[in-house]
Amino acid sequence: MATTSQLPTQVSPPEFALSPALPHQIGGAEVWALPVIPPDEDGGSVVLGPGADEVGGLLGLDLLTLLEAQRATGRTGEVVSVPVVHDDVQLLLLVGVGAQSVTDFRRAGATLARATKNRASVATSITSIAPDDGLGAFVVGAMLGSFGFHWRSTGPAEVPVVRIVLAGTTDEDADDDLARALAAGGAGWRSRMWACVPSNLKNPAWLAAQAEELAAAAGLEVTIWDETRLGAEGFGGVLAVGSASATPPRLIRLDYTPHGATRKTPTVVLVGKGITFDTGGLDIKPPESMLAMKRDMSGGAAVLATMGALRDVGCAVKVVALVPAAENAVGGGAMRPGDVIRHYGGRTSEVTNTDAEGRLVMADAMAYAVAEIEPDVLVDVATLTGAMKVALGQGTGGYFANNEALAQLLADASASSGELLWRMPLVRDYEERVASTVADGDNAAGGAGAITAALFLQHFAGDVPWAHVDFASIAEAPEERYEWTKGPTGFGPRLLLDWLGSESPLEGIVE
Repeated sequence: MATTSQLPTQVSPPEFALSPALPHQIGGAEVWALPVIPPDEDGGSVVLGPGADEVGGLLGLDLLTLLEAQRATGRTGEVVSVPVVHDDVQLLLLVGVGAQSVTDFRRAGATLARATKNRASVATSITSIAPDDGLGAFVVGAMLGSFGFHWRSTGPAEVPVVRIVLAGTTDEDADDDLARALAAGGAGWRSRMWACVPSNLKNPAWLAAQAEELAAAAGLEVTIWDETRLGAEGFGGVLAVGSASATPPRLIRLDYTPHGATRKTPTVVLVGKGITFDTGGLDIKPPESMLAMKRDMSGGAAVLATMGALRDVGCAVKVVALVPAAENAVGGGAMRPGDVIRHYGGRTSEVTNTDAEGRLVMADAMAYAVAEIEPDVLVDVATLTGAMKVALGQGTGGYFANNEALAQLLADASASSGELLWRMPLVRDYEERVASTVADGDNAAGGAGAITAALFLQHFAGDVPWAHVDFASIAEAPEERYEWTKGPTGFGPRLLLDWLGSESPLEGIVE
C-alpha cells in the first residue's frame, strides 16, 4: 500500500570548530561556557577551568563567590547559568565535569547542548582540560544531547545550538579526534532518527530506500531483495513474518570494502533486526506494549548507520550488513501459532508465538551469511526480548558470545563508547527448551527468554565466531538523561564503530 506521508524537515546537530583561543577571545559567540572542577578529597572549594579569570574580569563577576552562593559542587551534569549584559556575550554557563573521566566529558557535552538550545553559538573551554578521548566524547555527547524529532505543522519546538567552538584546543591530534567523533555522533543521530519515524511512513521499502541513499553517499555496494526474490531463494522466515502486511518485506545488504583490501582481508557480517512495526501478529500485543513498536527496527537502523561511517573511522576489515525488514501485522495472511516455516538453508522452526518474530527474520539472514559470505565474525544486533529489560533495566544492553576474544573486544568497545553492555550466559542446559517435537526448533521457548532466544539464533551461526546483542533493554529512554533523549535511543552505532574502527578489530580471532 502506497503512503502519501512525507517526513518534515528535521533539525540538524550542531556544527563544531576548534580554536586555540579562549572563549572571551572568540568573537560572535552568544554563550561562553567554562568547566567547573569539584574540590579535591581534602575539601576546599570548586576550581574553575581555563579562561575563568579573564571572563570574570571582563564581566565584573567574582565567579567563585557566585558558585559558592549557588552551592555548586562541580558534579557531572551540574550547570550554573548566569545571564549577562555585555556587548560580547549574553549568557555564561559554568558546567560541572565531575571526576573528569571520558564519561564525565560526554555527559558535560550533553549538558551544555541542552542548556544552549535555540542559541546561535557557544564557545567553551571545557574540552581544553579533557583526558585522551575526552574531546571526542564531549562532541558525541553534545550531538546526541541535542537530538530532536518532530512531525508538527508549525515546525520543531526547539532547535540545537547552531555552532559550538571548542576553545583552548592546542592538541595536534584534535582534528582527527573531532572527525571520528562527528562520524560516531552522526551515526548515532541517524540511527535514532530512523527509529523515531512513525510506521505510516516507515515500512520495509522505505527502510530499503534509506539504505540505498546511504550507500550512494558512503560509497557502499547495495543489494535489495524484494518479496519475489526472497521467495525464490528460500527466505521463509522473512516472508512468514511479513505475510500479513500491506507492505511486503525486504532484505537489505550493504557491502563495505576498505582501501587496499585483498582476498585475505577478513570479513565481518552485521545482522540487524528490521521489524518496521510489530503488532505481535495474531499473538497480538496489548496497546501499551505496541505503542513503541515503530522502533522495533532499531537493530537494523544501528547496523545501517554504522555502515555509513566505517570509512570515516578507518575500518580496515570488510564489513557486510544484512537487514531483514518486515512488518509483523495482523491479517488473513498472517502466520499462525503452530505453523512451521523453512529458513534459508533448510532448517525449520515451529511458530509457537507470533510475537517472537525477530529471531525468525534474523535466522534467515544469519544462515545466508554463513552459507554465502563465509564471514570471519558474525554479530547480530536486535531489540529482541522483553526478558532482557527485566534482567538489566533500561540503562544497559545484553550480549552473548561463543568466542572469548570477540566477547572481550565488544566489552572494550562498550566501555570506551559509552553504550553499555553486560555479558549474558549461553546456558547449555536450556538448549532442550528451544527444541520442537515437529520441527528443528521452537521460536518461543519461554523461560529465561533472553537466553533461549540467543540459543535459538546460535543454531544459525554455524561454527563462526558470533555475538548476539539484545538491547531491547535500552532501546527506549524513559526520560532525558545526558546523551539519551526521551524515546528511541538509536543504541548501537557508537559501540560498533568503536570496535570496527579500532586498530585490531579481530585481534585474537583472526591471525
